[in-house]
Amino acid sequence: MTLHDGPPGGDPRRFGTEAFYASIGRAFVAMCAVVPVLFLVEALDVGLGIDLDLAGGIIPRHIDGLDGVLFSPFLHADFNHLYSNSVPLILLGTFVLAAGFRRFMWSTLVIVLVSGLGVWFTGSPNSVVVGASGVIFGYLGVLLTRGVVERSWWNFAVVLLVGLLYGWQLLGILPTDERISWQGHLFGLVGGVVAAILFRRRRVEDDPYDLGSPTLRA
Repeated sequence: MTLHDGPPGGDPRRFGTEAFYASIGRAFVAMCAVVPVLFLVEALDVGLGIDLDLAGGIIPRHIDGLDGVLFSPFLHADFNHLYSNSVPLILLGTFVLAAGFRRFMWSTLVIVLVSGLGVWFTGSPNSVVVGASGVIFGYLGVLLTRGVVERSWWNFAVVLLVGLLYGWQLLGILPTDERISWQGHLFGLVGGVVAAILFRRRRVEDDPYDLGSPTLRA
C-alpha cells in the first residue's frame, strides 16, 4: 500500500501550502510588470501629443470607435486616472492570475469584451471612454462569483479585503458622476461574473486535492 500526498510543495489551489504562496508571488510580480507598460503608454500619449485616447478609446455607437473595446483598457485620461487604477488592478489581478494563466487570459478577454461592448451600446455617443476600470470591476466579479460557484472561502476573503479597502468605489456601477463611465464598471462586473461561471474549476469527487485527503493505493 502506498500513500500519494500530491505534488511537491502542495496543491497551489489550497490556502497555506508552499505552492499556493508561490503562485501568489509569481502572479504579483507579473501584475506589477503590467502597470509600467500602462505608464509608458500614457507617457507616450502626453509626451508626443498624439491623442491616443481619441484614437483608441471607445466612442459609443460610432463604428470608428468600436476598436476601443480592445484598446481602451490600456489608455487613461491622465496620470491621476492611471494612479487610481494601478493599485486595485495589481491587487485584484494578482488573485485572479494566481488561479491559473489560461483562466486569467480567457477571463480578461471576456471582461474586456463584455465591458467594452456594453459601453459602446449604452454610453453617450458624445463621449470617449478610456481606462482599466472595467477590467478592475471584472476581476472583482470573478473573485466574488468564484467564491460562490467554486465554494471557495479564500475568494470570499479576498473580496472582503478589497471591499474594506475600496468598497466606496463599488458605487461606480451607479450613474453618479457624468465624467465616470458607470456603464464600463457595471458591464465589467457582469463580464467578471460570466467569466467566473464559464471558466470555473469543477470539483471532482475523486480528486484527492479538492477533498483534502490522500489517495490510497493497495
